[in-house]
Amino acid sequence: MFWNKNVNGCEKIGDTDMYYVSFGTGKKKMVVLPGLSDGLATVKGKAWILRMPYKKYLNDYTVYMFSRKNAMPQGYSIEDMADDQVEVMKKIGIDMACVLGVSQGGMIAQSIAIRHPEAVERLILAVTTPYANPVATNAVSSWIDMVKRGDHRSLMVDTAKKMYSDRYLQKNRKFFPLIARFTKPSSYDRFLKNANAILRFDARDGLSKIGCPTLIIAGSDDKTVGNDAPGELKSGIENSELFVYEGLGHGTFEEAKDFYDRVFSFCRG
Repeated sequence: MFWNKNVNGCEKIGDTDMYYVSFGTGKKKMVVLPGLSDGLATVKGKAWILRMPYKKYLNDYTVYMFSRKNAMPQGYSIEDMADDQVEVMKKIGIDMACVLGVSQGGMIAQSIAIRHPEAVERLILAVTTPYANPVATNAVSSWIDMVKRGDHRSLMVDTAKKMYSDRYLQKNRKFFPLIARFTKPSSYDRFLKNANAILRFDARDGLSKIGCPTLIIAGSDDKTVGNDAPGELKSGIENSELFVYEGLGHGTFEEAKDFYDRVFSFCRG
């Protein structure tokens, strides 16, 4: 078994299934839950590229990244996503793991830690919020409107503007048309169900139930979930610490070069 072994998996859940990828052969386990982009494209078949940020840690860790399940019912909630996530984790032998949730994935991670505390060894909440605050509501609602108009280009442009620093935007602007071309789904049903679940999300009353060590990571200029969200998480989760990247925003997990060093350092305790 090689340290860089990649797995593209699919697990049955109810009347549908859930895609996941894994990489590494370390004894320690990390579960990664992505954001709303999962509503446009799942992790299916992407282990070879998704492993890249994690490759230096794969001697010690096996990393699992999950999509939401493929067939989502109307009214599917963040809490439902958390319950389904834990069910699939247990099916593939993950009883407990460090859980990294990014953006909407951070909402699911909060719900897992609240509803299934036995499944979370350590919790990392990146660029996320404990509820659909006005900033998040405005951003997600505008994206829903763009999707309903079928304006994928505007969706991609506005998402980028709300995610990245001006420096990053200038450097990578030429790639955005290509990204827009290859991320347009055949149907937006999955995106809309994920987006509407965000708008209904509110975990503030449950934050005090999170007892595992928690790291909150944010950017100082987050135009997607706002700049008050990290402090609200910190105030609500007793055993937590907060780190803010100055000058970065919602794309901190992509822009900050030491993001994953910080995450894995925390996981090692």
